[in-house]
Amino acid sequence: VQLQASGGGLVQAGGSLRLSCAASGGIFDINDMGWYRQAPGKEREFVATIKWNGVTTYCQDSVKGRFSISRDNAKNTVSLQMNSLKPDDTAVYYCASGPVTSTDLSTYLYWGQGTLVTVSS
Repeated sequence: VQLQASGGGLVQAGGSLRLSCAASGGIFDINDMGWYRQAPGKEREFVATIKWNGVTTYCQDSVKGRFSISRDNAKNTVSLQMNSLKPDDTAVYYCASGPVTSTDLSTYLYWGQGTLVTVSS
């Protein structure tokens, strides 16, 4: 499975971005998907996850109410809509694919290359 993340960029605090992750080379609609992020000097942290059927989603507390995850199995894509962005959201964002819906990054088998999100104050 190959994952290609896109949509990052520079945005002012309070703004919005929509990240996308395109999957290829596997059976997308049976894999659960997740988004993680890694800020400079920090460990990679969980952001959001979505079950293969799109019904179950979960976001970490710091982004609840601001970020939402969705997927389109017909297009083999998963998206992360990010609203009300804060400087603390600045990080490289990675999409990941795995067999379970999880916050544990070790459960994800495939990773995209990451897309940089920079939020200016």
